[in-house]
Amino acid sequence: MAQKDSEFVEIRWRDRAVRIEHQWLSPERVGAPLIVFLHEGLGSLAMWKDFPQQLCDAAGWRGLVYSRPGYGQSTPRAADEVWSNDFMHCQALEVLPALLKTLAVDIEAQPPWLYGHSDGGSMALLYAAHFPAAIAGAVVAAPHILVEDISVSSIELARLAYLETDLRARLAKYHDDPDSPFWGWNRIWLNPAFRSWSIEAEIARIRCPLLALQGLNDEYGTLRQIQGIAERLPHTELLELANCGHSPHRDQPEKVIKAVTQFVHNHNRGDFL
Repeated sequence: MAQKDSEFVEIRWRDRAVRIEHQWLSPERVGAPLIVFLHEGLGSLAMWKDFPQQLCDAAGWRGLVYSRPGYGQSTPRAADEVWSNDFMHCQALEVLPALLKTLAVDIEAQPPWLYGHSDGGSMALLYAAHFPAAIAGAVVAAPHILVEDISVSSIELARLAYLETDLRARLAKYHDDPDSPFWGWNRIWLNPAFRSWSIEAEIARIRCPLLALQGLNDEYGTLRQIQGIAERLPHTELLELANCGHSPHRDQPEKVIKAVTQFVHNHNRGDFL
């Protein structure tokens, strides 16, 4: 993916034009299922590197990767724009549907699959809960369904690293304006009002196939997150990964690709109720 140029499309979101950076993966696989990748809180299209293509190749599927508004080469967050507690809802229920519509993804004839990481995993869960007929299935890696102390502590450390180390310079490799995603993400997660954020009740309405995976050494969340999903959605398949942190696709790519490929092939029959 690193060698491939990004494409850009403009969507209308909240009465303004927003540029979205995106890439199609293996579009020549006409008729193959589509999997859409939703990145983490500091991620972007480029930060996925070649994982989405590797997964699409293993499954024989098509892929769509994009940078959310404020990230990568998409329209950056205005300096005075402060994200609200429902920022993940806004991305899942407004931006993603607008993007799919603009890109002419036929969600009725062939609903897409979603692969979401961290905040992107939470967004995948929200999309699945609110648009049950517009999704074939979802894989969520290190998702958040509530705020844990470990998450807040690690995000506080990330703030110090951004101010005192080369973290800003490293993020600048993946974002046109690294301050845009970092402060948007960091300030809302460290806002005391956000401590009560939870989507535990909302996700109970999900009916599509669901695989939830988490590293046992995740510095941003515990197994309480994916176990909480399974408590509300007994059909959820869980994968706990040893020697793995917050980014399973980077720490354990072979295991993740094997598990996801098997999962999506098992459930891509159109007979899931």
